[in-house]
This record gives sequence, C-alpha cells and structure tokens, in this order.
Amino acid sequence: MKAVFAALIAVLTIPGCGALSALQGEPDRDVFDLRPPVDGMRQCSARGRAELTVEPPKSGGDLDTERIMIRPNPLQVQYLPDARWSDTVPTMVQTLLVRTLGSYDVFSHVGRAPLGMSGDVALLTEISDFNAVTGEGGTRILMRIDAQLVEEMGATVIARRQFRADVPATSTATAQLIPAFDAASQQVLSEISTWAVGAVGRGATCR
Repeated sequence: MKAVFAALIAVLTIPGCGALSALQGEPDRDVFDLRPPVDGMRQCSARGRAELTVEPPKSGGDLDTERIMIRPNPLQVQYLPDARWSDTVPTMVQTLLVRTLGSYDVFSHVGRAPLGMSGDVALLTEISDFNAVTGEGGTRILMRIDAQLVEEMGATVIARRQFRADVPATSTATAQLIPAFDAASQQVLSEISTWAVGAVGRGATCR
C-alpha cells in the first residue's frame, strides 16, 4: 500500500499536463490547429446585410473527438498516436466557419448564436469526412461537408450544397498530414464562403 501511495505522489509531482496524462493513461500529443483561408475584411458589392448564425456542425461519433483520424480501409478507424486537434472536429470546423464568413461584409454579424432572439440566416452543416485515407493510391486527405442556408423567420431553405476536398499527402507521418489537412480545409472553407456570400448576398462580388 505504501508503494502505491508513493507512486501516486510521484505522478502528482510531474509538472503541467503530463501529470493528468499519466493519471489517465494517455500519452502526450502535439496539438494542431487549422487556419481560415482569408485574413482581413472582404468588401462586397451587396445591398443590405444579413445576420448569420453558424450552428454546431453534426458528425458521427468517430469524428466528434480531438483525435486525428486515419482510415486504412472504409470499415476501419484509427487515430494518430502522437497528435491531436486543438478542439473536437465539429467545434473546430464551427470556429473556422465563423472566422471565415465573418471576414465578409455581406454579413452584419457572424457568430455561434444570434445577437437577439433569432438571426436572419442559419448555416447548418454535417461533416461526413474529415480524415486521412491510405491505400494503393497513396495517402490522401478527404473532407466532405453538407451545408444548408436556412432563413430563420420562415424556416425556408435558401440553398443546399455538398463540399468536398481530396488532397494528397506524401505519407502518414504527422509532419506531412497536417499541411495536407490545412490545404483541404482551406479549399472547403473557401468554397463554402463563396457559395454562402453568393446565396445570401444575391450574387455579390467581393474583393
């Protein structure tokens, strides 16, 4: 009993997050984030501005995690042992959408919740793929997000579209996978923002 107590005291004296990881049996992992594709305000030729609410994306349970997924085949799920995202995949995607769409002046406000009782338009998304795949064709990053823009007042669907990215990676090593994830994410986010601005801004052009 004394030996067990001494071991516990030794673990508790480990500085920082290492102590918690050791207690939970979890290894330390490098933490990664992804970037929005735009930096600074985008000026658009649109009349009137709408308030946009970005709802929390839906996903399967295997994606609702901070772990970085790899699929060696369509029926198997694995995760990188030495790395994780800064947040769960749905929360990270929601943050990226808010930051990306918030850079367009077509929208008076972009956020996770409306400023008042309800906003003008809601963006609803579902993440089907956000992972690396391996196979005879090499390693690739697949992303697929289904999106809908809904007018909140009348619960009317304004537009609906699926967005996909397929980006090659040189290997399954973390140093090669993360830049490929970033490239795929920026492609999908750029396409979603162009589509949303066009649908809500009625064909607005931006610079």
